[in-house]
Amino acid sequence: MIQHISKASPLEMFEVTDPAELAAADIRRAHFDRNSAWLQAHIKEVCTDDRRGKFLCIAGEEAFVGDSVEDVVARARSAHPDDQGWFTRYIPREKVPRVYAS
Repeated sequence: MIQHISKASPLEMFEVTDPAELAAADIRRAHFDRNSAWLQAHIKEVCTDDRRGKFLCIAGEEAFVGDSVEDVVARARSAHPDDQGWFTRYIPREKVPRVYAS
């Protein structure tokens, strides 16, 4: 049985116009884009069979792999404290076709 329990919180949207906040967002995006491009260029060496079922964090164009997302994020942030564009992924245990849709 599927139960629907609505505990919706209000959604607030606003436009950010502060130049300092916009500049900080641009820096975060540039860091993220750099890390994402690095992962795409190194995906085959990063996501190997022995790393299946592990968590991955990319920061400073470097991969951190471990058993928990907390561990990989802590190590990545420690090694690259100025990188604001780090991100995580889970490397699935099984290598199967996946369909992603929006």
